[in-house]
Amino acid sequence: MTATGRWKITLSTPMGPQEMTATFDADSAAMTGTIESSLGSEAITGTASGDTLAWTMKVTKPMPLDLSFDVNVEGDAMTGTCKLGMFGNAGVVGVRI
Repeated sequence: MTATGRWKITLSTPMGPQEMTATFDADSAAMTGTIESSLGSEAITGTASGDTLAWTMKVTKPMPLDLSFDVNVEGDAMTGTCKLGMFGNAGVVGVRI
């Protein structure tokens, strides 16, 4: 599996769907990338193991929150969950673009 490339990701939050574009470089156990959304852009680092990607990021808008992503990649599709700090988990889906 390689998740390297650009992805359109939708996070199903209690405030409604949040869309972002991610660029991953995941050809080894260490994953790096960038997440871009209407709220800004952030560099990320994480891990790649088999079909699984995991990363964390901090957001400040609309409120400060730590996000922890754990997703599975199968071909050009991605599914998984994101822990939204104290607000529980949200579903994550993505497609390669």
